[in-house]
Amino acid sequence: MASTAAAPVTRWAREYETIYILRPDVSNDAAEKVIERAKDVIARLDGTLTKLDNWGKRKLAYPIQKNTRGIFVYLKYVGFNDLVAELERNLRLLDEVVRFQTVLLDEDVDPASVSVDPEEVEYLHVEEDEQAEDAELERARSLGMAPRAPRGAPSDAPQAPQPAAESAKPEAAADAPPRAAAAVPEEAPAAEASENASGEQAESTESPEPKREEG
Repeated sequence: MASTAAAPVTRWAREYETIYILRPDVSNDAAEKVIERAKDVIARLDGTLTKLDNWGKRKLAYPIQKNTRGIFVYLKYVGFNDLVAELERNLRLLDEVVRFQTVLLDEDVDPASVSVDPEEVEYLHVEEDEQAEDAELERARSLGMAPRAPRGAPSDAPQAPQPAAESAKPEAAADAPPRAAAAVPEEAPAAEASENASGEQAESTESPEPKREEG
C-alpha cells in the first residue's frame, strides 16, 4: 500500500500591537536600545515585526511618575501566545519605559503570508520643536487643561517698566505752587502798612498843644 504523506500543519499566529511610553528626558541612544531589545525578543520567539512608528513626545492623560509628557512608540507584529508575555516582561525591566499596553488585532494569521516593508520597521527620531511645545502648553493652560506655574516661581518674563505717572512725580512736585504758609511773608508788608496808617490817623486826632505867649 502506498503511504500518503501527511499534509503540513499550519501553526496559526496572532497579530498584536504594543504601545510603550518612554520618559520625556530619554536620549535618542537610550530609545534605540529599547527598540533593539524589543526587536530581539520578537525575532527570538519566531515573531515578525511589521510596523514601527515613533510618535514623539506627547501629553499624558494623567501624570506618570511626576511626568506630564512621554515619548510614545508603536509596535505592530505577528507572533504566538508566548511572545506577548516575554515582550512585556522585558519592557517592565527597563527603567526608560513607564507604561505599555498590548492589544490583540487579529487571530488565525498565517505567518507565511506576512510581508514586511523595510521602511515600515525603521526607527526614526522625532526632532522636538521647543517653541511649538511651549505654545501648546500655554494654550492648554489658557483652557484650564494644564496646571499653571506656582506663585512665587521665577519667571523668564522681563520686568515691566515703571508707569510714567510714577516717574513724573518729582517733576510734578517741582512745578507745584508753594503752600499757603509760604505766602505769609508776602502779606506782611500790607499788614505793616495798615498799622502805619492807623498810627498816623491816631496822631492826627490828638489836639495840638497850645502855644505859650511870651510877655
